Amino acid sequence: MDEEYDVIVLGTGLKECILSGLLSVDGLKVLHMDKNDYYGGESSSLNLIQLWKRFRGNDQPPEELGTSKEYNVDMIPKFAMANGTLVRVLIHTDVTKYLNFKAVDGSFVYNKGKIYKVPATDVEALKSPLMGLFEKRRARKFFLYVQDFEETDPKTHEGMDLNKITAKEFIAKYELEDDTIDFIGHALALCTDDNYLAQPAMDFIKRVKLYAESLARFQAGSPYIYPLYGLGELPQAFARLSAVYGGTYMLNKPQCKVEFDDGGKVVGVTSEGETAKCKKVVCDPSYLPDKVQKVGKVARAICIMSHPIPNTNDSHSAQVILPQKQLGRKSDMYLFCCSYSHNVAPKGKYIAFVSTEAETDDPESELKPGVDILGAVDEIFYETYDRFVPSHDSAADNCFISKSYDSTTHFESTVMDVLDMYSKITGKVIDLSVDLSAASAAAEE
Repeated sequence: MDEEYDVIVLGTGLKECILSGLLSVDGLKVLHMDKNDYYGGESSSLNLIQLWKRFRGNDQPPEELGTSKEYNVDMIPKFAMANGTLVRVLIHTDVTKYLNFKAVDGSFVYNKGKIYKVPATDVEALKSPLMGLFEKRRARKFFLYVQDFEETDPKTHEGMDLNKITAKEFIAKYELEDDTIDFIGHALALCTDDNYLAQPAMDFIKRVKLYAESLARFQAGSPYIYPLYGLGELPQAFARLSAVYGGTYMLNKPQCKVEFDDGGKVVGVTSEGETAKCKKVVCDPSYLPDKVQKVGKVARAICIMSHPIPNTNDSHSAQVILPQKQLGRKSDMYLFCCSYSHNVAPKGKYIAFVSTEAETDDPESELKPGVDILGAVDEIFYETYDRFVPSHDSAADNCFISKSYDSTTHFESTVMDVLDMYSKITGKVIDLSVDLSAASAAAEE
């Protein structure tokens, strides 16, 4: 322990592991510690016995649910966009060789009390029962614009300055109805609220294009991919990567105490009487509680079922987004479902999550619209957890703290936090222009 490191990373949550891998690849000397005796922190993956211990204390899981070790229940379940930032990071660091991805069957949106497949191309727009005949034609024009759009080719911008006009002004050109704007903004562009309408249109168009291109990538029913055996594989893959580049890992290190000099700058981390010196510390909010502030909380239900989510074409894996307006809420609700087809449960069993930003103190009634969509469940667990963000100046103390995971069931916001932290730690922007086909074989297995 009594060595000096460039960076000490505390916690083996997904964000911390990705950063540890990226920094190790950059040639920095990294020590990675966790107070727990398992990988993953908040984003760990539990078997059935661990799940019961967490939510039901000493009770034993019923035998009819099958073998405990066949379950890999992710505590922060999120799908990755096939052409999205996470996949680019995986290819950039060559972590793809440790993982096998499989496409997700379905991407759906809730509209006026029903579930619909999310249309993402001009062809799908014309077929979609979400819209009437004239609206389909208007939506088709919108999708054709997005498909032809190239940021570097002004001809495809059709005379619009997309960094100046807002998403709302851009959408107004196509005279789309509110319900159409709702599903495009929330289920395609994956915006978590309606603030995007007042932002420049460029980001919105790029988000919709990313969805359409990811959808085309594996010709599956959704733009998403997910690792076989669940996300618990990801932190371990990055841990391996870090080790290959000389990073050191230590689990089960109690009371990791961050040490500061008189000027308030970090100088090291003490655990079990030994201090490792360092220039910078990266950690999740639980390691430096006095440097973060609570900004909200997530309410969620974890369910075990014996059937897919109804009305999702028997999808063995699926995401359903319930836009806030459809429920009269301030935040969207997300349904995540995965099953034995991704090796996260025994044959015939499905794991479903319902999550949202909590607006009340009663998760059961708040999550009811989402839970009702699931149909019969074998078991259901409810919980809420607080969301924290850093409230200190990382340049002043050299501590870099990740934000808590939000309620979304896709990775885009998580990875943006990682890249933002990477830039603050290293002072440079990571180059993610990679050959996306490098991840294709694994995704099709």
